[in-house]
Amino acid sequence: MSSEIYVSTDVEADGPIPGPHSMLSFASAAYTEDKQLIATFSANLELLGGAAPHPVQEAWWKTQPEAWAACRIDLQRPEAALAAYVDWVEALPGKPVFVAMPAGFDFTYMFWYMMRFVGRCPFSWSALDIKTLAFAMTGLPYRKNIKPRFPKRWFDEHPHTHVALDDAIEQGALFCNMLKDLRAMQAAALAAGEEGDDSGQNPAEEPAN
Repeated sequence: MSSEIYVSTDVEADGPIPGPHSMLSFASAAYTEDKQLIATFSANLELLGGAAPHPVQEAWWKTQPEAWAACRIDLQRPEAALAAYVDWVEALPGKPVFVAMPAGFDFTYMFWYMMRFVGRCPFSWSALDIKTLAFAMTGLPYRKNIKPRFPKRWFDEHPHTHVALDDAIEQGALFCNMLKDLRAMQAAALAAGEEGDDSGQNPAEEPAN
């Protein structure tokens, strides 16, 4: 069993990049490789001073009144919420790996907020992107690796609500199901390789006379 803990994270924001825009809420669901959900963390945040919503995201949020209401209650100061979050990640019983889809968006926000308000990031400088993992596993072109094209066995019965904690849990289960398939593929490849000689190499062809 891997000693890594996979921290599936979802961010809700009012714009494409942090700083000019604000992270409204975030949540993480910490999973072991065998899909045990061992802990969760979520927080709704006060807006950044001097920031403003992007018109595109502002219009989209107006179509999601329930999710908007969910992320605007019990607001916390970013410096308090992110400090508590970093402590939570660092207390997990394994090496934390940030997991998201798309990681380029969620990790950008989380890394910026952690460095801005805490001064460190327990995930170091990297994140595991579910879309990239799917690209490697399915053989589909990268841009065609979208959820409707994923195998149905990868999905559990979790809702996708645009509420950060719901989506982090859903996404984490998806990742663990993909990881199970990946491990099976790796085991099959290893078993196929062992059909050669004890050296792990294929027998050399006899030279032609």
